[in-house]
Amino acid sequence: MAISLTLELADNRTTSAVVQALSLYRSQLQLSIRRSRRKLTLFEKQYGVSTEIFLAEMAAEDLLGGDMDYIEWAGEARLLDGLESEIEEIERVQRQLH
Repeated sequence: MAISLTLELADNRTTSAVVQALSLYRSQLQLSIRRSRRKLTLFEKQYGVSTEIFLAEMAAEDLLGGDMDYIEWAGEARLLDGLESEIEEIERVQRQLH
């Protein structure tokens, strides 16, 4: 379900402020994505498997850290998915504003 939002901005200065706010938020998302990818890389190196294989084939019993590592790794993977989806939406909105 797509949601449509129409903004009526007073002038170019207001438009510029919205674009700048979106750019700042996009930068924050990019930092979070890099941080999340680093965390996933640590798990992948520790266990010698990609996150994709971990999610598809592994259980907490397969990990030295047990439930805690499983929860952290799976949670980080889901977080990254959400961040990447969010940044795609921000970029789509930014393209429409230009």
